[in-house]
Amino acid sequence: MPELPEVEVSRLGITPHIEQQVVTKVLIHHASLRWPIPDEVRSIEGMVIRSVRRRAKYLLLDTDKGSVILHLGMSGHLRIVPQSELLKKHDHVEIHFGNGKALRLNDARRFGACLWQEPKQSHALFNKLGPEPLTDEFTAQLLFERSRNKKVPIKQFIMDNHVVVGVGNIYANESLFKAGIHPKREAGKVSLKRYQALTPIIKDTLAAAIEQGGTTLKDFAQSDGKPGYFAQQLLVYGRKGEPCVKCDELLKEIRLGQRSTVYCAQCQK
Repeated sequence: MPELPEVEVSRLGITPHIEQQVVTKVLIHHASLRWPIPDEVRSIEGMVIRSVRRRAKYLLLDTDKGSVILHLGMSGHLRIVPQSELLKKHDHVEIHFGNGKALRLNDARRFGACLWQEPKQSHALFNKLGPEPLTDEFTAQLLFERSRNKKVPIKQFIMDNHVVVGVGNIYANESLFKAGIHPKREAGKVSLKRYQALTPIIKDTLAAAIEQGGTTLKDFAQSDGKPGYFAQQLLVYGRKGEPCVKCDELLKEIRLGQRSTVYCAQCQK
């Protein structure tokens, strides 16, 4: 699944091609994604894309009439192509612009979304989301306060979008390893001092992934078709049974919240 860095890389990739461009046509080839695509999406025809924003793993294409919300789901990706280029299998939505280019949402598993948000309003999907991890709102004190009396494992706690958005499975694995925190430790038993170490590590890990183009996954490509490169630097994720880069102990794998969790029993207490 594309995580926050991959979605942010997609935003950075498509923005130069569509921001301040006039939408000439909206084509919906398959309306049945995770939720039915609302007819209001077509109302951006004739409007200018004022900005391209990201909230959590959602992208918002803002116009004066409202915003189109895009989510990549489990396997989706966005491409900028000439309008004349033939459709690919699983191209479900495309938006044409006055510069002759088209933005296409491709999603083989159809867990993605294309939704509508009225101007100056917040979609219900955003109402209970936590802060963005790369902003000043995300602090160690916030994690510490929200974790009190929580028995949930720390890995699942930092992956909870109500606590902080966008810390997906890959980056939770990596951040906890760098911070030396065992992924099964109860969130409520993690001290403020350890949250003070973990918080900047989460920020730095996500920022580094964005800088390098997102993590290479089989289902993800940037808008220009090039994969991300952060996977080359993964320290624990996907490395079960390989030696720890710090102590040479063989990395272990468990399941937490039905997600693969790789850690070093020696380095993560």
